[in-house]
Amino acid sequence: MRIYLFWLFVFTTMTSFAQLTPYEKSSNKATATYDEAIAYYQALTAAFPKQAKLLTYGQTDFGKPLHLLVLNKDGVFDSAKIKQANKRILLINNGIHPGEPEGIDASMMLARDLLKSQKLPKNVAICIIPVYNIDGSFNRTSTSRANQNGPLAYGFRGNSKNYDLNRDFIKTDSKNSKSFQQIFNTWQPEIFVDTHTSNGADYQYTMTLIPTQKDKLNSTLANYLTKTMLPDLYSEMKAKGFELIPYINSVKETPDNGISGFMESPRYSTGYAALHNTIGFMPETHMLKSYDKRVESTYKLLQTYIDIVERDAKIIGENKAKADETIANQKTFSLDWKLNRDKFDEIEFKGYAAKYKPSGVSGLNRLYYDKNEPYTKNIKQWNNFEPSLTIEKPIAYIIPQAWEKVIELLKLNNVKVNELKSDVKLETEMYYITDMKTAQKPFEGHYLHSAVKVEPRVQTINYYKGDYVIYVNQKTNRYIVETLEPQAPDSFFNWNFFDSILGQKEHFSSYIFEDTATDLLKKNPSLKQKLEEEKVKNPELAKSAYAQLEFIYKNSDYFEPTFMRYPIGRLIKDTKLDIK
Repeated sequence: MRIYLFWLFVFTTMTSFAQLTPYEKSSNKATATYDEAIAYYQALTAAFPKQAKLLTYGQTDFGKPLHLLVLNKDGVFDSAKIKQANKRILLINNGIHPGEPEGIDASMMLARDLLKSQKLPKNVAICIIPVYNIDGSFNRTSTSRANQNGPLAYGFRGNSKNYDLNRDFIKTDSKNSKSFQQIFNTWQPEIFVDTHTSNGADYQYTMTLIPTQKDKLNSTLANYLTKTMLPDLYSEMKAKGFELIPYINSVKETPDNGISGFMESPRYSTGYAALHNTIGFMPETHMLKSYDKRVESTYKLLQTYIDIVERDAKIIGENKAKADETIANQKTFSLDWKLNRDKFDEIEFKGYAAKYKPSGVSGLNRLYYDKNEPYTKNIKQWNNFEPSLTIEKPIAYIIPQAWEKVIELLKLNNVKVNELKSDVKLETEMYYITDMKTAQKPFEGHYLHSAVKVEPRVQTINYYKGDYVIYVNQKTNRYIVETLEPQAPDSFFNWNFFDSILGQKEHFSSYIFEDTATDLLKKNPSLKQKLEEEKVKNPELAKSAYAQLEFIYKNSDYFEPTFMRYPIGRLIKDTKLDIK
């Protein structure tokens, strides 16, 4: 029966020229299901085959493929040919959190309206992911978003493995993420939009906006973003009746005390996009506004993006090319940033008075916002980030072939990967992990590392035929560096890709090693002196026979050199390698 109804819907939609969306048919109260959305797009592309095509890219954890709708005025749907035609690519992602579905419904209406009115842009190909978290969209209720005002029913934040897919863009635990990265790196968008709904304070705005953090973005892109694109988005949306405000990331309980910018690391969609010199946006409609207004504001914002990208297609393309060239030749890379708390701007904010009254549950004071007391006033915005950790890139990274997932992800992200054609000994800089913090509870299936400290040592290492060489002279350098440098917040190391190196594999038996240690001290006076100096600095060491044996063991050739040694080497001398 379900299949029959599905195809009945397809047939009915195809034969009905009005092509109303499920959202519109419900008087703007319901959001489309996954099946309804895909059927709708199938009907739409059947009605407009010369300008619209629905493609699939890989699987999701739910067993269904990830779809991509491509709208192109010229009727070309091959990414390489579109790039050759010097068109910009705007990629819109919907339903990464299916309980935040405004983009799903707005994109359906927008695609139809652009096609029916024959108003597709000349210089922009529009790519739309109808529903990214297909898994979560099937877990449909009306209660999982306890603070949200509609729609009637919606999907769940977690996917079928209970991952938040907006934390999965580096670690790639889900098939969804792999398929998304295939789309992203095939189409290489200049502009990326990921639609969301916010939680948090109450205020007068329907739409808030998180752009890529300007201070971590390439300077050419950041200059265009801050001086042209953002001001025009704000002015155009205000003219359309939906004034924008930066995402309300309150520094204290209410926005009156100011807001801070958002530093989206590469685990997030827009942070991931920034690694590829793509300007990203995360629009967040306000959860308490009516669903129809949230969809309308999303529709108008997406429309505005299309207009601006079409208008600025030439400069956007030039900026992207310049950024790619700069990154390929850049020598120093920032791995982490900190907020400058001494520098702030003042922005106009339209809010509601924050007040307190006795709780009906506890009887204690609770916060509420009085909509009878709207206000407009200036508040502080801290949005200046400074690099807190920088590194000099090596000539290349050398990755033993055992680390297959690392190589798979590098290739997926258009990183040029070479292989050694023969065994070779190379002098490389190796990191030893000297300190780190590890989360006590799992986060998204991982016990995350952080605050990693390393000690670099130059060593001669045996590498073998089939090991990989990644030269750091590519436009994907930021992806390379921020995943392979262990100190980067979302490095592969911090996501536990290399935890096996943290375990010691060999040790000693005290009663046997006593004689060996004695002999080592006799033959190596410098080791004996080092031990005596350490005993002076550490009285507890002097009291423990075992600890002294451990000290000698760790400072001898018996101690395994691979313990705590990060396995990816940094080639720091220009060396001719036999590679393919």
